[in-house]
Amino acid sequence: MAQPKPPQQNPAMPEFWDHRFRAGVTPWDAGRVPDALRDFAATYPSGQRALVPGCGSGWEVRFLADQGWDVVGLDFSAAAIDAARANVGSHADRLVQADYFEFDPGEAFDVIYERTFLCAMPRRLWPRYARRTADLLRPGGALAGYFYLADAPKGPPFGARPEELPTLLGPWFTQEDDRAVADSIALFRGCERWQVWRRTRA
Repeated sequence: MAQPKPPQQNPAMPEFWDHRFRAGVTPWDAGRVPDALRDFAATYPSGQRALVPGCGSGWEVRFLADQGWDVVGLDFSAAAIDAARANVGSHADRLVQADYFEFDPGEAFDVIYERTFLCAMPRRLWPRYARRTADLLRPGGALAGYFYLADAPKGPPFGARPEELPTLLGPWFTQEDDRAVADSIALFRGCERWQVWRRTRA
């Protein structure tokens, strides 16, 4: 019987990500806010309640907070939260260290932003991600962001084949946007799509 991986080698554990943030090995960190998120946020009035799971260094948290959104940046890695705290400035109170599958947000969100979160978790957790994301969004809310589409079962990043996302998300969501990404970082270039999925089913 195979022995379980130690926590620092298991991407389902916070220790895996703690180790990488503390070592400065974060090739997924763009260091900026991507264009499609800026365009998407501009279509919404301020005050939207948003969640950024796996917020990492917190660039998008700061951006949405600066736009007047009621945003929560969530990460289960203490080192990631420390990195985000250094970047979000006066919005540090928006950061929460907790597990996505366990934390209590108090009320549902209007928007959940996706980037490098789904592809960071082992594929066996993806059905839980889909169900949990639906549960955290209000009816009519949006799962919006960047999805890594590649035949890459080993990771992270763990890629999804294009036909997998409708199967994964279709029980709760309807896709309403899907477009190419022009400003991907090197790690995801040519394999990223901006998509918006609307929560339409209970």
